[in-house]
Amino acid sequence: MAIAAAEPGARAAPGMRRVVLVAIALAGVWAAWVLALDPRQAIPGGDELRVLGRFLGHALSPALSYESEFVPDSAPPIAMKALDGARRTVVFAAAAMSIAMVLGLVLGFLGSTAWWVDDPVGGTTPLVRTLRAAVAPAVYLATRVTITSMRSVHELLWAVLFLCAIGLNSLSAVIAIAIPYAGTLAKVFSEMIDEAPRDAAEALRGAGATPGQVFVFGLVSRALPDMSAYAFYRFECALRSSAIVGFFGPETLGKFIKQSWNENHYGEVWTYLYTLFVLIVLLDWWSGAMRRRFVA
Repeated sequence: MAIAAAEPGARAAPGMRRVVLVAIALAGVWAAWVLALDPRQAIPGGDELRVLGRFLGHALSPALSYESEFVPDSAPPIAMKALDGARRTVVFAAAAMSIAMVLGLVLGFLGSTAWWVDDPVGGTTPLVRTLRAAVAPAVYLATRVTITSMRSVHELLWAVLFLCAIGLNSLSAVIAIAIPYAGTLAKVFSEMIDEAPRDAAEALRGAGATPGQVFVFGLVSRALPDMSAYAFYRFECALRSSAIVGFFGPETLGKFIKQSWNENHYGEVWTYLYTLFVLIVLLDWWSGAMRRRFVA
């Protein structure tokens, strides 16, 4: 009987996926019609083709020295400048992720249901039951709204807002990256905690552990490997965001790329692009190894 009852639901799932895919395709066609997209707009004109040709022509010959004739004697070699830009890019990303991790962990806890729904972490006193029924849902709802608002604004828009509000400085760039990343971390962390297996938590509660011990060692410890792996991935994303924020002024690789592009020094642009590429590859290799260690 149970098998027969489960079969209709199993057959309905592929049909629902097809409906979703068709809806997405129709939405794409509708968006293209509303925006009056024309494939011919993607074909560059004469001047654009010349610029594109010059830019791509330097891909195999990045600059090993400055292309400008007016370079101060005190200026470091371009290779040292690129390495210093890479270092500052990592520093900005690390500072932003440090703030994002703290906020993400706090909001991830408050935005999860594991600490107040179905008594998964213990605590059966009248006061605990009253708080769980009255206060916890309000805290959960307020936290989820906060997380959504933080994630809904891209770091580039946050950068514009903070640069206008507090000026062109390092703090504004770090906060601009930290806010949306904290919201994303909080959302994912809360879902990982809620989806963590409950067997260890139930065993600890049955053995007489306190609610805090049940939550930390029974739930968070089960979700911690996935949370750590995702945090490493977000650090990779923060590194790219740190470079992009440099287009607004902070001295990351993005600022050097923008300056060289504006001066038509395409060889220098490729030097900084390759530096960023190598930096991302190295970080991807390192974070991938750390993710495998945590998840294993």
